[in-house]
Amino acid sequence: MDEETLDNQLIITETENGERLDKVLSESLEDLSRTMIQKLIKEGHVRVNEGQVKPNYKVQMEDRVEWQMPNMEEPDILPEDIPLNILYEDADVIVINKPRGMVVHPAPGHYTGTLVNALLFHCQDLSGINGIMRPGIVHRIDKDTSGVMVAAKNDRAHQSLAAQLKAKTTERVYQAIVHGVPMHDKMTIDAPIGRDEKDRKKMAVNLKNGKNAVTHVQIEERFSHYSLASCRLETGRTHQIRVHMAYINHPIAGDPKYGPKSTLAIDGQALHARELGFVHPSTGEDMHFSAPLPEDMTQLLTELRNNG
Repeated sequence: MDEETLDNQLIITETENGERLDKVLSESLEDLSRTMIQKLIKEGHVRVNEGQVKPNYKVQMEDRVEWQMPNMEEPDILPEDIPLNILYEDADVIVINKPRGMVVHPAPGHYTGTLVNALLFHCQDLSGINGIMRPGIVHRIDKDTSGVMVAAKNDRAHQSLAAQLKAKTTERVYQAIVHGVPMHDKMTIDAPIGRDEKDRKKMAVNLKNGKNAVTHVQIEERFSHYSLASCRLETGRTHQIRVHMAYINHPIAGDPKYGPKSTLAIDGQALHARELGFVHPSTGEDMHFSAPLPEDMTQLLTELRNNG
């Protein structure tokens, strides 16, 4: 549940003042091409201060930009024979150890090779609550984050799992290799997260417009310039752990969006969803699953331990 849908409005800040409307929107709606955004503006699906403008309109401070996506015919999402690392499966749920590099669900311009494509081939019965683009998907983790996630095989299971996430009763623990050596063994980061006002493609701690976000951090090992951290999510905002660790000046190693350039040999951020716990939707049993660190993170830790 690391990513959520984009807001359908934004208030223009000093950073965007004077920019073309289509350029500003292309930074917020990164799944859409500039041409598609210009088409939406021309067709009246985008309004500024409740009025219709042209794509080349120069936005001003405090302008309220609102948009509504028209009903577009969704493409067929096809089953694909992609191997899955299945940790558990029954008639209600399937628990997967997702590899780094796999996108969870299809999006505009990216309709193949996703976890959903693989699940459709394997299960053929997934909940339909989130529509044909996200069947069975109750929560998600970033493309370049590995680890445990659960999908629902029917609507009743989906509703139960979604309610548990909302009530914050699920257990979600991640492991991360982070820059620097924190002083304290345990920390709680309680800082709201919203869109970065200077870069709409990023999230940030946003005290004005952010949503409540809480991460509990425990430092498991310290090295010369890096540390191994365990991060337990209390909430599940977009990029929450990545944003919170960067906020306390200990960004995740290998994170191209929120951290410095890393010299460590890893493709993507060194972040792994290690544990997931929930109550089974049918039996009421407490379920708990864990997945070992991927090989590249294990190798990194060996190198860091050997180098002090």
